[in-house]
Order: sequence, then structure tokens, then C-alpha cells
Amino acid sequence: MKKYLTGTVMLVAFSGAHAQSSVTLYGLIDAGFTYISNQGGGRLYKFQDGANFGNRFGFKGSEDIGGGLKAIFTLENGFSLGTGQLRNNGALFGRQAFVGIASPYGTVTMGNQYDFIADYITPFNLNGYASVYAGHMGDIDRISGVQLPNSVKYQSPTYGGFSFGGMWSFGNVAGNFKQNSAWSVGAGYKNGGFSTAAIYERLYDVDIYPYAQFGVFNFLGQTVATRNSDGSVTDLFYSSPFTVDRQSEFGVGASYTLDRLTLSANFTSTHLQSTTGSATMNVYEAGAMYFVRPDIALIGGYQYTTWDHTHWHQPTLGAQYYLSKRTNFYVNVSYLHAQPGVDANQGAGFYSLPSNSNTQLTSRIAVIHQF
Repeated sequence: MKKYLTGTVMLVAFSGAHAQSSVTLYGLIDAGFTYISNQGGGRLYKFQDGANFGNRFGFKGSEDIGGGLKAIFTLENGFSLGTGQLRNNGALFGRQAFVGIASPYGTVTMGNQYDFIADYITPFNLNGYASVYAGHMGDIDRISGVQLPNSVKYQSPTYGGFSFGGMWSFGNVAGNFKQNSAWSVGAGYKNGGFSTAAIYERLYDVDIYPYAQFGVFNFLGQTVATRNSDGSVTDLFYSSPFTVDRQSEFGVGASYTLDRLTLSANFTSTHLQSTTGSATMNVYEAGAMYFVRPDIALIGGYQYTTWDHTHWHQPTLGAQYYLSKRTNFYVNVSYLHAQPGVDANQGAGFYSLPSNSNTQLTSRIAVIHQF
């Protein structure tokens, strides 16, 4: 132990003498109250934290190693304010954990990191910014921001407003290079107030909870939930997931900002395939954000979702009041409605269990502080 500590001190001293380095501590806390009109047949009033923006604290560091190169790292934790417990399945740095090299020719990082949906398409999800419950249905297209573990990622510099990137997530399964693996590519362009981007992604052996995420009773040709004689529902995949052999996704988005007004739209198409069947979920979204004054923003939009003979409509309204650059209040309301006559209950994305009807209204008031 003494030898280890001595070696560590010598390494730190050497690094400090020959390179400029920095480490930054940062974080975000989101806490407030949520109302859900119908969750399994009953109204729900609850304290909820990490809703619109996941609670986190993290460390970012960089070291100039010469020749235009920098060593970089990020370690980011997710936690529950209400209970103090870790999120992300109890991982200490479950949100992000990567190390890499940045250069004038691009940045290469390795570890647990977000895919290019989060980098390129999520910024166009204004409805999700207004209300977490207006994230796309079941978050099947990963627009909320989802990590790819064991991944290697390349992000280009910006050339005349254009950027691109690609990444591979290793499955780490002996004898089967494809199992549990994934890959993601994306590209974007910015010019003045105009932004646009597109991505394509493929994942193998994906775990899904069909009824909890979508409120459907049949999924890819298989019964996943049953309605009981008393009107209650038995979720056949409540404790164990439905594993999809392959998930493929295409996404495109664009926005335009003119003074106080931002208009935004995106489209995602997610194709799921298993041995029992296949289907595609398409999500069409349009939204706007308008700053009434520098510290007050109004946000509104609409989503239309299609999936295997089921259709959902979802309008959303929200407001943000910025007390400072680091602290703001927000309030929102979102209404989800399934196509009449379709045997589908209603669930507000991945954050609320389905209702026992074809409608569900959610509302939230909360505060966010960043540090």
C-alpha cells in the first residue's frame, strides 16, 4: 500500500510539472410535483425528481499533452434526490464514463457514452424540453438520451458548419461479435439561426417492456398483456423484458431561430424485428419556443405517433421562468390520446404506467438548479 501511494504521488507531481490540466465539478438538480390523471385507473399526485432533466453530478477533465492534443475524461453520476439512491441500475457513473483524446482532426472517446441520437436529434425535441412526459412514446427511439456501453466514438470538428461522427458499442460476447452490440452514425449542419441533422443507428438484442412503455396488449405478434374480468391488466413482461433481435432507427430534425422565436421539427422511424414479427414506430413532432422576455420562455408543440394499427396524438404546453443563469422554474401540461377503438391503453412515455383508458393527462411544476 505504501509503495502504491508513493508511486501515485510521483505520477501526480510529474504530470503537474509538464502539462496544464484542469478538472471541473458540475451538476444539476430537478425536483418538483407531478400530477397524472389516470395511472392504472387512479389519479396520482407525487413528488418527483430528475424528471425533465436527470439529477446528476460529474467531473470533467482535460490535459494539454502537446502537439494540439488534449487528454479528456468525463465521469457523470445519476441519483435520486427523493431517496438519495443511485440511478442507472445503481452504477456509480451510470450516465457517462469515458476517456479520450481531442485533436484538431476530431475527438475519439471510449467508455459508456451517449449515442448520436442524443447529440444530433434530441436538441430538436422541444416538446420533451417542455415536459418529460412529451418524450416520444416509450422512448423507443432513445430521444431522451441513452448511453451505449463499451463504446468507441469519433466526433469530427466543425467544417463550415458541418460535423459528423460514428461509434461502435462492443457486445463483449465470446464467439459472437454481433450479440448485444450497436452502432450509431450522425451528421449535422448549422448556419446562423438554421440547424439540421440526421442519424442512423442499429442495436442488437434490445430489452423492451411493451405494456409498460406503450400500453399495448400485442407486440410483434405476441400477447404481452391481458385484460382481467375486473378490468385490471396483467403485464406478462412486467419483471422480465421482451428481447428484440434487432432495432434500426432513422432520425432527422431541423430548427430555425429568429430573434425570440425558435421553430423546430423532427421525425424518427424505429423498426423492431424479432422471431415473432416486426413493426415500425414513426413519430412526427413539431414545436416552438418563444421568449416573452429574456427570463420567460413559452413552449408548445404536437406529436403524432403510429405503430402497428395504433395511433397516438399528443399536444403539449410548457413555460420556463429563469431566476438566474443557473436556476429556473418550469410548469407544463401534456395530453395523450390513443386512436378510439384500438385495444391500447395510454402511457406517458417511459415515465408513467399506462392508464386504463385511451387518454392520459400529465402536469408538473418544478425547479432546476445547476452548479
